[in-house]
Amino acid sequence: MSAKTPKESMTVMTEIVLPNDTNALHNLRGGKILHWMDIASAIAAGKHSNAVVVTASVDNVSFENPIKLGDVVVITAKVTRAFKTSMETHIEVWAENLPTETRYRCNEAFYTFVALDSNGKPKKSNELIPETEVEKKHYEGALRRRQLRLVLAGRMKPDDATELKSLFTDIKA
Repeated sequence: MSAKTPKESMTVMTEIVLPNDTNALHNLRGGKILHWMDIASAIAAGKHSNAVVVTASVDNVSFENPIKLGDVVVITAKVTRAFKTSMETHIEVWAENLPTETRYRCNEAFYTFVALDSNGKPKKSNELIPETEVEKKHYEGALRRRQLRLVLAGRMKPDDATELKSLFTDIKA
């Protein structure tokens, strides 16, 4: 296993919104953008772990702005933290109207993937070394987000989520 930086696994995916991708309002369908986000983030996690990966969870996704027919969609995904066999990725979605040269942010999310070996069993992931301030911020927050996911899934007792609890117990009155 080797350590990697977020840049080494970063993925940038570009798509164009075609008529078959839209709803009756000529906006990109939510399921389609979630699909594209899953692909981009799976590639980033796969590059990081040098393995086939499967989606383990998708955090809250808020649709900030609709993406219109004909717009170009740019999705960036990179690993924010690697745990034993799972990795969290951060995905950002931007869209651009080419004729007006208007670029706007659409949404972001955190996805979690598990690396698999050739037998389909979870395998150890490569360590992640954050470099920039944003990468370090995402890295630090990843443990709290992981604990929240596990508590909500019933796979961790709330009392065992020490990092998550610290958000509430360290508050000064």
